[in-house]
Amino acid sequence: MNKPSHKTNQIFFVLIKIGIVLASLFYIYLQLNENEPMQAHIFSNILRPHIPINYKAILFVLALSLLNWFFDILKWKTLINPIKKIGVFESCRQTLGALTLSLLTPNRIGEYAAKALFYPNQTRKKIIIINGLHNFLQLSITILFGSIGLIIFTKTYHIHLNYTKALIITGCTITATGFFLWIVKKTKFRGVTKLLAFIHSYPKTIIASGFVYSLLRYIIFSFQFYYLLTVFPIDVNYLDIAPAIFSMYLLASVVPSIAIFDFVIKGSLGVFLFSFLKIPPVFILSTTSLMFILNFALPSLVGSFFVLTFKVPKKVLST
Repeated sequence: MNKPSHKTNQIFFVLIKIGIVLASLFYIYLQLNENEPMQAHIFSNILRPHIPINYKAILFVLALSLLNWFFDILKWKTLINPIKKIGVFESCRQTLGALTLSLLTPNRIGEYAAKALFYPNQTRKKIIIINGLHNFLQLSITILFGSIGLIIFTKTYHIHLNYTKALIITGCTITATGFFLWIVKKTKFRGVTKLLAFIHSYPKTIIASGFVYSLLRYIIFSFQFYYLLTVFPIDVNYLDIAPAIFSMYLLASVVPSIAIFDFVIKGSLGVFLFSFLKIPPVFILSTTSLMFILNFALPSLVGSFFVLTFKVPKKVLST
């Protein structure tokens, strides 16, 4: 049987790229069309009685989204630097292209493979590990602030949690992790050992920079959520509402979901958490919908261009 020609492979790859972009755009359209607070006429009816058109506020919110993704782009550029030096535009291409490709995958797992495609075969395993580090740094910030926020929130609103069970679960998790690492060290799991050695040997200044970028991103998008809420007639300051926002992001991070349904998870959690602050559900759902549009839908449209213009090296296509 004759192998497909290089030109046939190229055509097939172009069709795959177009299919991925169309699927991503279709899913975004479904979310914008089927979710009531996101439908244009309903959304305008919700906003019109409360919000005069304020172009400065619109520009400010867009600027926050740009800053959010700009710091993520800088973070990827910084973390990947020991493997390959890339510019801001190339980092933007990889970051937003990977976002588009990962929208339809659980917990954006597709981002790992998507970013690896931008690099030669011999470095792809390292790229996947670095992307794991990239996401772990963001998760660590979410856990740090979310844990503090959840403790303050439960104390403020007298929500009774079973701290004994929580401590037992945490202790068991730490013990199991420690036991696993000990087994890895004592046995011949060379692949895992090499993985841990690679992470341990990674420049600490690079990791510290990635941590700072993660912190800046968290501050920006959590404040953006608060700022969008303030366009509605609510009387609450940032310090009062911050624990609920931090708790929402923490709880949403541990719920398995497809990225494109992320706003549904945050919306349902937000409705519950912000009910303690007497904020109407429609304001919360509208805010989570706007956050989805600003931080997922719009960047993924830009990423669609990078997906369509992406080219795999001939050696990869011909194998």
